[in-house]
Amino acid sequence: MAVSDPRAGEAMCPYRLVLEHVTSRWGVLVLIQLLDGPHRFSELRRAIGRVGRGVSEKMLTQTLQTLERDGLVHRDAKPVIPPRVDYSLTVLGREAAEQVRALAEWTRDRMGDVEKARLAYDEARQA
Repeated sequence: MAVSDPRAGEAMCPYRLVLEHVTSRWGVLVLIQLLDGPHRFSELRRAIGRVGRGVSEKMLTQTLQTLERDGLVHRDAKPVIPPRVDYSLTVLGREAAEQVRALAEWTRDRMGDVEKARLAYDEARQA
């Protein structure tokens, strides 16, 4: 996910891009992890790796920049040596993250029903 180009479709459908950012593969995981509190880049990358496939530095950077641009993530760069950057949710980001987490929990809780529906669908198609 790259930082959105404001000329690339936002004028036609501005909410669609935000929805794509929030529900993207890495956007979901970043938002849910940041609900636990601020994280440094490396902490966030490790935490995401524990719940699924690891995210590359490039993709995590792009995702964070996009979510920051949308006003969902706050980047706090401290002027120290070595540099320290913390990422946290804004009020808007917390609202979005809670919605995304609820959807993720629903998916986890209802996965058995989804699998049964898939099996029934596949069996009906084979008949």
